[in-house]
Amino acid sequence: MSFVYEDYVEETLAPDGQLQDIKFHVPENFNFAYDVVDVLAKKSPDRLAMLWCNDEGEERKFTFSDISRLSNKAANVFRDAGIKKGDMVMLVLKRHYEFWYAIMGLCKLGAVAIPGTDMLMTKDLVYRFNSAGVCAIVCTADGTIAKSVDEAQAESPTLKHKFGVRGHMDGWDDFGALVEAASDQFDRVENNWRDMMLMYFTSGTTGQPKMVWHNFAYPIAHIVTARHWHDVNPDGIHFTMAETGWGKAVWGKLYGQWFCEAAIFTYDYSSRFKPADALTMIEKYHITTFCAPPTIYRFFIAEDLSKFNLSSLKHVTIAGEALNPEVFYAFEKATGLKLREGFGQTETTLTVFTQRYMEPRPGSMGRPSPAYPMDIVDENGQSVRPGQSGEIVIRLDHGFPIGMFGGYLHDEERFQDVCRGGVYHTGDVAWRDEDNYYWYVGRTDDLIKSSGYRIGPFEVESVLMEHPAVLECAVTGAPDPIRGQIVKATIVLNRGYEPSDALTKEIQNYVKVHTAPYKYPRLVEYVPELPKTISGKIRRVELREKQ
Repeated sequence: MSFVYEDYVEETLAPDGQLQDIKFHVPENFNFAYDVVDVLAKKSPDRLAMLWCNDEGEERKFTFSDISRLSNKAANVFRDAGIKKGDMVMLVLKRHYEFWYAIMGLCKLGAVAIPGTDMLMTKDLVYRFNSAGVCAIVCTADGTIAKSVDEAQAESPTLKHKFGVRGHMDGWDDFGALVEAASDQFDRVENNWRDMMLMYFTSGTTGQPKMVWHNFAYPIAHIVTARHWHDVNPDGIHFTMAETGWGKAVWGKLYGQWFCEAAIFTYDYSSRFKPADALTMIEKYHITTFCAPPTIYRFFIAEDLSKFNLSSLKHVTIAGEALNPEVFYAFEKATGLKLREGFGQTETTLTVFTQRYMEPRPGSMGRPSPAYPMDIVDENGQSVRPGQSGEIVIRLDHGFPIGMFGGYLHDEERFQDVCRGGVYHTGDVAWRDEDNYYWYVGRTDDLIKSSGYRIGPFEVESVLMEHPAVLECAVTGAPDPIRGQIVKATIVLNRGYEPSDALTKEIQNYVKVHTAPYKYPRLVEYVPELPKTISGKIRRVELREKQ
């Protein structure tokens, strides 16, 4: 059986199946919606593309033929509204199935899709609409986000079209009704692969979010994501826990998986996340491959996993933040499955990962992807020796690899700064071992400098996570008149534990015993939850500002 992705890659595999080298072939006019979705609709019209369900018991199945037809309809809806190639259109659709044919419709039209989360406030929307010149939005009726859009529109002169989904909204066009009535025929709009296709506002852990844009070749790089990391199977079903408003959704719920002709699973819940519900979905729908951030796995471990039949799972991956070894071992003990970590940024695709045939090293991100010329360098830009920490960079000697961003919209100065010295600076610190496995330390601005020591927050967090009382934690530096900074741990406790001086001393002693004593948290604070970005990453900057 030949696969559609084979037309776009040239792979060199080791005898054990590991990817050693990869070259991408990008046609000048490549467009994922036409050249993958529509091709699959002709090749395998009845093959399952997506299984969707929600927490109200509804269920829908979409074949590749369905996605092709519905994306043609969506493209006609957008064109009839006057939206054209290059126009900016925002999608705030949670986990609604409309997201998939809306983003494919925009792709066919050549318009730029800007996914966003329903957690955005009015001021966030005003900034996004005006910074990017957004002309239209497709938005859920769930919650209060539509009201915030209405409020933001008064300060956003470029926003002309509002399409509502899942409910009536005054002053909004009914996207579902328009799609149903639209023609399912749409002639190809030609584009160049270097054109802008997709844009994300980054999480904004410091300052205003950056506008990161990707071209039409971006989906091709995700073949590595799905094939060599997620290990998706055309006869299985892949479940990535991600809301469509952030980049992980297209990593795990769209491009690479459909390149590999695999079905994706989407659980559209409206209430607060419940670990037991997700575990029930894995059991009920026989999910074969699964990916989620560390927090989800910690929640899973806190449940009684013996109550769920997870035997359908064959391969599990983890990303979003560095993996604590304790999570790795606890999940392996409960399921027999080894978590395989991956690392990347909004600006890239998967850059460092534990391949499907690699032996994981708990706490390590894995090895660099053959698709990216990676290195770890010191402050002078020199490669560091094994065991020495430095910044992760991507070398640009031969230009930007396929999958990397095209720039920061309207911010050439920032773009040139991160690409200075012939490398792309990730801002992430790591070290590598003798076998070239990368081990995460932290963000360059998260490093703690205490009494002359440089302490990475993740190494302390990893030890803290081994203590049974700790559900989640974040380590930051707190000002100190003598040491400059001291290590502070902000901790969310597991069920059955209460804050106390005795527990604090126990936790501090645990860290002293299990890592270098100078790294122990001299200050411990207990909180009900940690501040996080809209993409689920811990906002250490907010914790630092509260010192």
